[in-house]
Amino acid sequence: MKETIDLLGKILTNILTALYEPFGFSLLISFLALFFYLYAYEPTHAGKGWKSAIVTWYQKFKESTFFRKLFLLVFVTSIILFRTLLNRNLWMNPLSNVMGGWSIWETVNGEQKLTTECIENVIMMVPFSAVVMWTFGEKIGNGWKKILWQSGKIAFIFSVSIEMLQLLLRLGTFQLSDIFYNTVGGVLGGLVYYGIVKARKRL
Repeated sequence: MKETIDLLGKILTNILTALYEPFGFSLLISFLALFFYLYAYEPTHAGKGWKSAIVTWYQKFKESTFFRKLFLLVFVTSIILFRTLLNRNLWMNPLSNVMGGWSIWETVNGEQKLTTECIENVIMMVPFSAVVMWTFGEKIGNGWKKILWQSGKIAFIFSVSIEMLQLLLRLGTFQLSDIFYNTVGGVLGGLVYYGIVKARKRL
């Protein structure tokens, strides 16, 4: 019982830390990223000085549901990138533990220690996948098989991209378990999105 409570406490602490540390950074990145979006799609309104650009940004955020979805997607994505790439130390050998990270227990100096990394990898991708499905739901469709397939595929591609960048930039370690658990989290995110869509239709 104590081990379960310790595990849940550690997971909650790590999740809150992962949200707290990059929160301001992610808000700023999302704000700036959607300025680029406006300059690409609303150049006549956004390209008349910074005051006009801010007014256009606010009006777009207020009026457009897709714009708000896009803002949330960039926000969630930047939090994940901060956690996996931007706030990592350099590793001498990023291939030192390719097959590690499958269990909640890890052996350090001959002693077993509790780790929540595999659970965090699942949880991390749930909101990302759900927001992607929510943002581009009209293009993907409402069939549960299609939603789960697309959410799993997007999470897999995103996870592989992160792991390859970690390998090339020597930021963290390349682990196959991360790809697996991230993909599982992506499928769960798609399932959450599908459940919310079905519940809204019934209401």
